[in-house]
Amino acid sequence: MDSLDETDRRILAVLDSDPRRPVALIAQDLSLARGTVHARLARLESGPYLRAHSSRILPAALGRGVSASIQVELDQHKIGAAIDALSRVPEVLECFAPAGDTDLLLRVVATDPDDLYRVAEVVRLCPGILRTSTSLFLRQVIPYRVSELLKAPLP
Repeated sequence: MDSLDETDRRILAVLDSDPRRPVALIAQDLSLARGTVHARLARLESGPYLRAHSSRILPAALGRGVSASIQVELDQHKIGAAIDALSRVPEVLECFAPAGDTDLLLRVVATDPDDLYRVAEVVRLCPGILRTSTSLFLRQVIPYRVSELLKAPLP
C-alpha cells in the first residue's frame, strides 16, 4: 500500500467533514487543480483507503438499534468454513481476528435483546464454532472517526 502524502490527507480531511463535497469545490477549498483532486480521489477510491459508502448507514436506521460484540472460539481446522458462514449472516457487520485467546471478534446488530439472542445463536451454530461470548453495547461514547488521525503527524 502506498503511503498517503499531505495532499492526500488534506483531501481526505475535506471528505471526512463533507463526504458529498464536489471535486470542484474540494479543489477550490484546497487551492489545487481540479484534475489533481480528481486523479487522487480515483486512486484513493480504487485502493484500500476508503470504506464502502454503505458504512455511513446507521444500523438503527434499518431497525437494528442493538449492538454487541461476540467473541468466538473456533475449531482451528474449520476456520474457513466458519468465516464463510459468518459472512452470510447479515447482522454481522465486522469480523476481526485478534491476538490472544479469542479466535474471532464480531460486531453484530439486532432489533432488540431477544433478536440479539437469535443472532448469537445463529453465530454459535455456524460450522467450526465451539464457543461464543456476547457483550451488549449499552451506548457509543466515541463514534468511529479518523479526523484526529488526519491531523496527526505523518508516521
